[in-house]
Amino acid sequence: MTTPTVIAPPFTLESATKKLQMAQDAWNSRDAERVSLAYSPDSEWRNRTEFLRGRDEIVAFLRRKWAKELEYRLKKTLWAFHENRIAVTFEYEWHDATGQWHRSYGNELWEFDAAGLMRRRIASINDAEIQEVERRVP
Repeated sequence: MTTPTVIAPPFTLESATKKLQMAQDAWNSRDAERVSLAYSPDSEWRNRTEFLRGRDEIVAFLRRKWAKELEYRLKKTLWAFHENRIAVTFEYEWHDATGQWHRSYGNELWEFDAAGLMRRRIASINDAEIQEVERRVP
């Protein structure tokens, strides 16, 4: 697995937008190892009620997530950026094993180290059941 293209802080509108697009593309690949390379080896996460530390925990978390959240598709939107931090809003859609579709949405706060790896991710997420015809994330 190769290291992704590095975009390091301080961020500009252009670089923050590229960083967001790279994250969206990686997450939509549903490749936990690929996604983990964007995070520092000691990265700290808060995802809902789970607290993770390090790439191994991130990979294990993502594998569990995508085993449950089938046909996962994500859309991120840049909210703000400053120096080594980026804030995004997001929504993603998925269905469970019974075929029930869901839309999960919320906010993420990202903090990066000097090398451009995310060292902290704080995610607040809400869920809503939807009908398949209500999907809006391509």
